[in-house]
Amino acid sequence: MANFGAKDVQALRQSTGVGMLDAKKALEANDGDMAASTKWLREKGLASAAKRTDRDASQGAVAVVLTDNAIAAVELRSETDFVAKSPEFIAKVNEMAAAVAKDGEGAMASFTEDVEQMLITLKENISVGKVVRFEIGAGQHADAYLHSQDGRGVNAVLCVLNGGSAELAHDVAVHAAFTKPLYLSREEVPEAEVAAERETIENISRNEGKPEASLPKVIEGRLNGWYKERVLLEQSYVRDEKQSVSQLLGDATIANFSQIIIGA
Repeated sequence: MANFGAKDVQALRQSTGVGMLDAKKALEANDGDMAASTKWLREKGLASAAKRTDRDASQGAVAVVLTDNAIAAVELRSETDFVAKSPEFIAKVNEMAAAVAKDGEGAMASFTEDVEQMLITLKENISVGKVVRFEIGAGQHADAYLHSQDGRGVNAVLCVLNGGSAELAHDVAVHAAFTKPLYLSREEVPEAEVAAERETIENISRNEGKPEASLPKVIEGRLNGWYKERVLLEQSYVRDEKQSVSQLLGDATIANFSQIIIGA
């Protein structure tokens, strides 16, 4: 019977910064002795690796996998692009995305030890970033766009449509990769953000000496332009600026949409 409990595992985690599995292994190897377990972790290089989790992980790679019934993307973060473009790193994030596409976001739990081991072998702060999975239902079409740099994905867009086609979903994804919209629709923009921008626009317009009678129209016009920069459906389509993304979609609608940008 183990001479330690969950509280001991938690205490060792907090004092060394290692993951739960490593803390448990250390206690098991040292019959529950906290000091000996801490020394064991240091000798294994795990405690020092844990310190790396305090360092900024602004680089990384993102992978996308599309199956018949789901589309998924996983972001794996690192400190440097040197590590992010290594074969080992890219292979692991691709493996993660395939597992999520097949079994759901819960599949990421099986990679906990892998990430902790990468902390040691790659000597950087490695962590899982954004994980996204959308199911593709009847009457839906999905596709993605992955912009790569030095062999690693750095900008991924997933798009699932009600109606339309996979080609149309791809066109929307390509567009979004370039324009980087913050929201899908106007309704998603926080009211506080809209109110703050409206006030700013009003102050700018007054300072420019716009006539009081024309202020409402000027403010709404400029606010519409502000929405157009941020909202995907209102943006001018990059391949034909005479039509908006909403017009490009026609009768199709966007069921699910997500974008992952490394370093964002």
